[in-house]
Amino acid sequence: MSTRGDLIRILGEIEEKMNELKMDGFNPDIILFGREAYNFLSNLLKKEMEEEGPFTHVSNIKIEILEELGGDAVVIDSKVLGLVPGAAKRIKIIK
Repeated sequence: MSTRGDLIRILGEIEEKMNELKMDGFNPDIILFGREAYNFLSNLLKKEMEEEGPFTHVSNIKIEILEELGGDAVVIDSKVLGLVPGAAKRIKIIK
């Protein structure tokens, strides 16, 4: 897939998961990225937007890196994660 196509796919999936969480009554406030996923997204953003990182937000949500996620990302509502089932949605960034 092209750089732009990958970027559109990833941002679309992030928006989709955020909307799913909102429809379930959650307030997504953090996206946890695996190191590989973050590096992949950063490279796409640098190529497409011609901006240097580090990128700290995407879709107005704070980015945190969690090595264990590898090529995936998780959109979460950090205030209720672990207290209420369904407060997180996982995304496969590197396919």
